Parts: sequence; C-alpha cells; structure tokens
Amino acid sequence: MDHLRDWIGTSESAEDIAAPAALAGLAATLDHDAPLWPAGEVPPLGHWLYFLPRAPQRDIAADGHPRKGGFLPPVDLPRRMWAGGSLTFHRPIRSGEAITRRSTIDDVAPKEGRSGRMVFVKVRHEIATAAGLAVTEFHDIVYREAAKPGEAPAPGERPPGEPAWRRRIVPDPVLLFRFSALTFNGHRIHYDRDYCRDVEGYPGLVFHGPLSATMLVDLFLRENPGARVTGFRFRAKRPLFDIHPLTLCGAPGGTGARLWVTDHEGFVAMSAELDAERA
Repeated sequence: MDHLRDWIGTSESAEDIAAPAALAGLAATLDHDAPLWPAGEVPPLGHWLYFLPRAPQRDIAADGHPRKGGFLPPVDLPRRMWAGGSLTFHRPIRSGEAITRRSTIDDVAPKEGRSGRMVFVKVRHEIATAAGLAVTEFHDIVYREAAKPGEAPAPGERPPGEPAWRRRIVPDPVLLFRFSALTFNGHRIHYDRDYCRDVEGYPGLVFHGPLSATMLVDLFLRENPGARVTGFRFRAKRPLFDIHPLTLCGAPGGTGARLWVTDHEGFVAMSAELDAERA
C-alpha cells in the first residue's frame, strides 16, 4: 500500500454558508429547546454541519459512502471509520457567514494490527471567514479489513476517574437517523441493521463517532454555562451501538475538562480533552 502515500500533500477547497437551519436541527437533535451556545454563533464542532459531501447517487458505494478515490486515497479496505481528531477554535463563526475550507492530506500510514491491515489517513482542515482563520482541525480516518467471524472486540479501557458530570443516553434509530440527515451521511452502518450485522459484523446500528464527540462538548456546555471552547482533542476507543445505553462523563481538568463516553460495560468508548475560557 506504499503507493497511497502519493496522496500526501493533496488538497482541495470548498465554500459554504453557515446556515442557521442546520444549527436549529443540531439543537433539536441534542434535545435543547434553545441552543446553549451564544446566539448567532456556530457552536464548537458545528462546522461539521457544513461542507458536506454531495456525490451523485451513481457515485455511492455499497456501504453508502461516496466511492473511494478523488481527494481521499483509494484505500482497498472495506471499513472506514472516524478515529479521532484535534481542533483549535481561533475565532467564532457567525450564523449566516460565508465560510471556506481548505483540506490537505497530511499523512497516510499503512499499518498491521491485531485485527489485520489498517491505513490511517490524517487530514488537515482550515476553516476561515472574511475575518480570518476560525478553526484548524486534524481529522484522523482509519480504514480496516472486514470483520472476521468471531472477532473479539477491542480490549476494554477503564475510565480515568470518577466523573463530576454524567448524562445517560439511550440511543435509538431515530437519533442516529437525525444526525445522519444533519451531516448528509449515507453510511449504512448508522441505519441499515441487516448491513451492519451481515456485512460489517456489528451487533447493532453504530453510534456516530462525531455524535459522541458533539455530545461530549454539549455535556461540558451544559455544566459550564457561558464558557467558550478554544480546543478539543478526542479519540475513539470502542464502537457504540443502538442496542445499549451509553454514558457521557466529564470532570474539570487542565485548562478545561477531561471528558469520556462509557459503554454499557463501563469501558471507555471515546476519550477527550477540552480547553476553554471561563465566562
């Protein structure tokens, strides 16, 4: 797979408008009557609602994603997942503003893991408004082999401590569908139970990694009204499914908070660190 490293340095640009309708949809999906974030602003991670892929239907692959190739390297592995990311929020994006995004392939790293071949792709996104750079994001994508019969789940990791904040979430297909609709995400692992079970080997619908991350930031904002998030780093550890509840957890730490999601067995499914300026 060494030829995939030829994609390093590839870049593309996109333009969009920070439409308020998407923000209203996000607030409703997070179960708010009114948004927690400042009026007229895009919340931290809210830029994920823009610059959405809109491939023609003829270019959609069997998994519901656009076919591989083009900007992202054509990795010949069937499972594609959002492994984590690191974000710095430089300045607010105002609702209704014109926004641009320049995306660059920073690294492509083939590896061998206990579950077989993997390829890690790191993408740098720089989102700007007329006022200047607003968000710098490093987005980590992992491609993996198909699940093997009887494949054991990743080893469990225990939480880093006792949470100061906690919120229990009982996922269901409607929640997953609404987030897929908000992000124009056609990946079948989030809505097609037969595909999840028979093709990808999962026991239920997969809870979106970006939704877990968004809910962790939302937990912090619920517990720290008026705080402004300046940085966020997160890592997916284990998949979550709609057949079990999950728990959002957090505690003050460093310049903001330590945050994590635990699954129904008490293992960490996502860990995160958040930086913030207090009100």
